[in-house]
Amino acid sequence: MTERRPFFIDTDTASDDAVALVMAFARDDINIVGVSVVAGNVPLASALQNALYTREICGREDVPVYAGADRPLMYKLGTAQHVHGNDGMGDIGLPLTGRTPSAAHGVDALLQASHDYAGELTLVTLGPLTNIALAVHRDPTIADRISRVVIMGAAADHVGNVNPVAEFNMWVDPHAVQIVLDSGLPLEFVGWDISRRDAVIVPDEAQRLRAIGTPRAEFTIDIQRIVAEFCANDTKLAGFDMPDPITMAYAIDPSVATETRRLNLVTECGDGPTRGMVVMDLLGFTGREPNALVVMHADHAKFISQLEAAIS
Repeated sequence: MTERRPFFIDTDTASDDAVALVMAFARDDINIVGVSVVAGNVPLASALQNALYTREICGREDVPVYAGADRPLMYKLGTAQHVHGNDGMGDIGLPLTGRTPSAAHGVDALLQASHDYAGELTLVTLGPLTNIALAVHRDPTIADRISRVVIMGAAADHVGNVNPVAEFNMWVDPHAVQIVLDSGLPLEFVGWDISRRDAVIVPDEAQRLRAIGTPRAEFTIDIQRIVAEFCANDTKLAGFDMPDPITMAYAIDPSVATETRRLNLVTECGDGPTRGMVVMDLLGFTGREPNALVVMHADHAKFISQLEAAIS
């Protein structure tokens, strides 16, 4: 038995985050040492209940779930309930109330995990980077203790899903993104471009996955109900895309990425038409040192086989 790799997951739990959690909870080679929750797709209280419900249906009550930041550093919270449903889980009537998180604050839990698993911890972020920025602010030496930070965010083709150029997680709290980019943490970005191109689940595939028939398989597909409508009408995809699950798949198995590049990234923090854009210096014009590894292409078949294994 190989040593279980310690993962800490930060999430603004809505329909695709929940599937990413399902994928992580299903692995016996990963030790999920904590899940912190941040406001983003939905307000913090909903995101917490969604994480706790997902943990429950995966039978993983052993994993602590912590409440983190309930708002961005500077801006008023903007949610994506029009994308994921009012409850964040497709408004399909799930019982998303009454569960209690662990007592500690998510930022404290992350900092503690960075000490407990110094040099080996993988941090996977599925939402706005508020909790991570707060952790960096509290203790900048966290950058020396975390081995990988895998971020769902940005887009290497600079096509946005909340304004013309920004991906939602980065748009919610751009100031947090810039703090993280400047932190010296070992950052790896999986952008919305990867999701749009390499992690779209078309209706036939969705039907096949749901037909696996386990509670997790049905949950995984059913909670995409509102997202599927948004993708058909607004982002014009052939099915629904899964940004957080493709990010988790890559965090678990880096060979899911078929091409990566080291680039310099900066964030547009002003509240104008480019708010939240993560500008990637693809041609090296600035001459600035790369501060992140960026996934440029991913393997759809590898992603689907990992997802299928998790829900079977």
